[in-house]
Amino acid sequence: MTETPLFYILLILLIFLSIAIAVMVAQGRAIGRLTRELQQSLEDKHRAMLADLHGGLTQQGDRLGTQVAEASDRQRVSTADELKQTRDVLHALRLTLTQEMGAQREAMLERLAATTESLNAKIDARLGEIAGKVNERLDEGFKKTNETFVNVMTRLATIDEAQKKIESLTGSVVNLQELLGDKRARGAFGEVQLEGLVRNVLPPNAYEMQATLSNGTRVDCLLRLPAPTGLVGVDSKFPLENYHRMFSPESSAADYSLAQKQFKADVRRHVDAISGKYIIAGETSDGAVMFVPAEAVFAEIHAHHGDVVEYANARRVWIVSPTTLMAVLNTARAVLKDVETRQQIHVIKDALQRLAVDFGRFDDRMRKLADHVRQAHEDAQQVQISSKKISQRFAQIEGVELDDEPEIETARVLKLGDGGRDGA
Repeated sequence: MTETPLFYILLILLIFLSIAIAVMVAQGRAIGRLTRELQQSLEDKHRAMLADLHGGLTQQGDRLGTQVAEASDRQRVSTADELKQTRDVLHALRLTLTQEMGAQREAMLERLAATTESLNAKIDARLGEIAGKVNERLDEGFKKTNETFVNVMTRLATIDEAQKKIESLTGSVVNLQELLGDKRARGAFGEVQLEGLVRNVLPPNAYEMQATLSNGTRVDCLLRLPAPTGLVGVDSKFPLENYHRMFSPESSAADYSLAQKQFKADVRRHVDAISGKYIIAGETSDGAVMFVPAEAVFAEIHAHHGDVVEYANARRVWIVSPTTLMAVLNTARAVLKDVETRQQIHVIKDALQRLAVDFGRFDDRMRKLADHVRQAHEDAQQVQISSKKISQRFAQIEGVELDDEPEIETARVLKLGDGGRDGA
């Protein structure tokens, strides 16, 4: 019994739902019909508006065409009148210019001649000044070059003369063994050779011959070098008796060996004597020099008696020959020169500063001279351009090459004519 009312309720709901759907479908169809009718109405109104707009634009175009045609006719008539007036003015101006240019040409030629003459005079004066300065510089350069060449030739002549003297001396040298055979002669020869080498290289205040030390010994030569070296003693006496026995033609192999041992002993004793007498703490340097006056003896010691050389170095005695002593003296001279340069550095600095100022002044004057030359060149080019333009203008005036020009050029011609009359 309870299921029957529920069925009826569902059936009623289905009926109402079907009716609602039918009503909604009918309303949708009505809305679609109304929408189509509205679109058709709007389309008709849009077509009508476009037709009205097209007709208005056509009428407006006709009116504008008529106005443009009328304005074009008026402008054509006005332009023709203005062109006629312009041609009349140009014809009158041409006649006036033809009459006035004849008088102006003479005056312009006179002014141009005066200006050209003045500019030529200025250019000639400036070029003359420049040429004078250039010649002066060239003369100075040639003078310095000639002086340098003369100095070179003088020195070459001195070298040639010295070469000749050396060749002559080489031919007149006596045998070293005969010359150094006597001990006194050998000592005197070593002292003379040492003094000659030292005197030729070092200044007088840098050495002293036969100087006496605080221990009472007299050294053959005392070198006065800057600190920390100080005083350096040089001994020129050297034992050569056993050296001569070594190379004597009568010596046998046993005699050669004995003489060689005695020669090494002589050299060691001489090294000890030099080290003991000429190295004084607090007075001299920590070394002394043993001068060997013969290159052959020096070569023999260094080539075959290296232990003797090591012994001398250990005793702070330096063995030198005339050639190596020359190198030592040159080194000492360079040291002395460097010390003197350092002492006079302020003088050199002042001289360099003055030289820098003079060079700066020379650079400024050279720059001004270059500017003058460039300005003169530019002035000459400008004068030439002005002369060409004036000549071309005169040629145009003489040939009456003034054609009818457009309106944009008429104002410039009229302005030129007014300026010409004012100037005249």
